[in-house]
Amino acid sequence: MAKTKTADARYASLAGTKKNGASRIIIRITAIVLGAALSLAGVTAFSLNSQIKSHGIQLVDANGQAIKPPSTADLKGAINLLLVGSDTRQGQAGVFGHEHSVLADVIILLHISKDRKNVVALSFPRDLMVPFPTCPDPKGGSPYLAQAMGQINATIANGGPGCTLLTVEKLTGLKIPYLAMVNFQGVIDMSDAIGGVEVCLSKPLKDKYTFLNLPKGKNVLQGMTALQFLRTRHGVGDGSDLGRISNQQVFLTSLVRKIKNGGVLTNPIQLYSLANAAVRNMTLSSSLSDVGTMVAIASSLKNVDLNKITFVQVPSHTGLPAPYSGRVGLTADKAKIVFDKLIADKPILVSGTNTGYGTTPQGTTGTGTSTTDSNNMDWLIGTNSATTTCSG
Repeated sequence: MAKTKTADARYASLAGTKKNGASRIIIRITAIVLGAALSLAGVTAFSLNSQIKSHGIQLVDANGQAIKPPSTADLKGAINLLLVGSDTRQGQAGVFGHEHSVLADVIILLHISKDRKNVVALSFPRDLMVPFPTCPDPKGGSPYLAQAMGQINATIANGGPGCTLLTVEKLTGLKIPYLAMVNFQGVIDMSDAIGGVEVCLSKPLKDKYTFLNLPKGKNVLQGMTALQFLRTRHGVGDGSDLGRISNQQVFLTSLVRKIKNGGVLTNPIQLYSLANAAVRNMTLSSSLSDVGTMVAIASSLKNVDLNKITFVQVPSHTGLPAPYSGRVGLTADKAKIVFDKLIADKPILVSGTNTGYGTTPQGTTGTGTSTTDSNNMDWLIGTNSATTTCSG
């Protein structure tokens, strides 16, 4: 019996040695993998930071004085960021055309409330006629003089995207310390990075100007098709820029739902691909030229209910007299209500039923339900990210 016990002890010891050895190997491999992952993360963060800083824009005031970057405390308050979609063809693929003018194709003011419970994305029609402020020349030349009235998308040619920001500040009364400008290729790369965005069409969408041809029903858009969809205006509604904004909101609300509910924020590969695509194709203000600042702003969105992420158009109207025929005018009294609520950091909520030209609401999805603003702003055109809207 003793021999048997001795033999059992020997084999038990050997088994324990093998087990401990295997455990040590697993621990070592895990440590190596974790170390490599952390090193990669560090390299990735350094690489992204380097790319961001190399393309930074120093924001200045109307007198050409550099604006002081926001502090950590500022990041804890309400956040205003201007997103500009540039139609520049410089350095872009020839498929985008060969125009030499640079215009602001998309202008969206993003307001994130201090309590991080509400987000408003306010779109400005590219054809909106507004006063231009004096804008410094980013190259150090003579400043661009103020003018009584001009088309808002032309401000980018009068001193770069910083002039567009100054124009929106003057128009709204808000201070906007952050700016991000994305080009055509950026739209393509970012839509590819997340595997496309699903949109709903209530009828076939054809546009001979953007060469878009989509069937009725659900379509997953990425790459060039995503860009064509965002740029189309002749294929939706009345063919105006107001219809195009509503069509863009079909895409953008679906994009938000995918990012929040589709696992993008918890998928390191997709998240890095999205960040890398953005950095390669975006020009950011120096106030945004730090990954930590970008992460802080992005993180402030993660707990906002979908029905409180609102996409609206600045109140405006067509039918302007000559010489502004075919352009868009500001509906001043209603626009002031919107601007004042943003200045006061008050929520702007919409039901998702008044979605604008060429789009129709289909239903609500995700967290939250459709809701209306307490001040009954039923005249406000827009939707929320909990509501699925269909183009057509």
